[in-house]
Amino acid sequence: MARTQLTGIGTQLMHTLEEAATHLQRLHGIVEKMAMAHKLQQPTAPFGQQLRRAATPLVGMLKVQYSFLADQVSGLILVATRGGNEQRKVAALREGVGQLRSALEIATNKVYEQHAVEAETDQNPE
Repeated sequence: MARTQLTGIGTQLMHTLEEAATHLQRLHGIVEKMAMAHKLQQPTAPFGQQLRRAATPLVGMLKVQYSFLADQVSGLILVATRGGNEQRKVAALREGVGQLRSALEIATNKVYEQHAVEAETDQNPE
C-alpha cells in the first residue's frame, strides 16, 4: 500500500497554502459581518478597514510563491476600501472570497500533483 507524501518544497508550499486558508476564513467572516451590517442598515466603513488590516499580511505571505493569489487579495482590499454602492461592494467581496477559495484549492491540487512522492509502507513483507 502506498501513500502520498510531499517533497520538502511541497511541504513548504502546503504550509503557505494552509496559512492562507486560515487567513481567508477570517476575511470571509469580515465580509459576512459587513453584509449583515449593510442588511441592518448600519455603517459598513469599519469593516472595510478591518478587511484591509487582515488582508495585508496575507498579500505579503503569498507574494513570494503565489503572486497571482496575492493579486487577488489586493483586489479584495481595493474593493473593500473604495466608496460606492454598498450592496455591490458586498457582492463583489463575496465573489472575490469565493474566487480566492477556489484558487487556493486549485493551487493545493497542483502542489500534490507536482511534488508528490510515493512512500512504500511495508505492511506484510515477503
